[in-house]
Amino acid sequence: MGPKRRRAARVLLLDPQDRILLLHGFDPQEPGRQWWFTPGGGVEEGEDHAEAAQREIAEETGIRDARIGGLLATRATEFQFDGRMYAQDEWYYLARTDTVETDVSGQTELEQRSTDELRWWTLEQLTATRETIYPNGLAKLLGTVLREGPPARPVRLSGPRLWSTMVGRTHS
Repeated sequence: MGPKRRRAARVLLLDPQDRILLLHGFDPQEPGRQWWFTPGGGVEEGEDHAEAAQREIAEETGIRDARIGGLLATRATEFQFDGRMYAQDEWYYLARTDTVETDVSGQTELEQRSTDELRWWTLEQLTATRETIYPNGLAKLLGTVLREGPPARPVRLSGPRLWSTMVGRTHS
């Protein structure tokens, strides 16, 4: 069986101090592999990408006042998670919120089993960390957005064509 194809809307969610909210996650089948990632998830039938982004922010973080802005970037990736391969096309949006308190009670059962922390990061913290951050290049994208504003056209995020949470390396 081939990878499950999926469309996902993801969000660079910024607070009033321009900190970005990331979730700390791990593969339930390999808890030692850990990473930080942006809020977001699958686009449901009948939703557009921005609507999915709004819904995912509310479900994963409890933040309901997020203002979804323009499309910043896109990425195509393949990965293994919870014993299944995915081929995912991702759309990254900029969003702002005045709320910094989070509530994970709206997370799905799988999200509850595979995330254990939400944290607001400054650009400096994001740039300096040695922890794994997805998508690759997030600090650079955020820095550009904060200095110059959103790009006139969405950028294509580079990164592994295939990454596996099981083995923790890039494959060609």
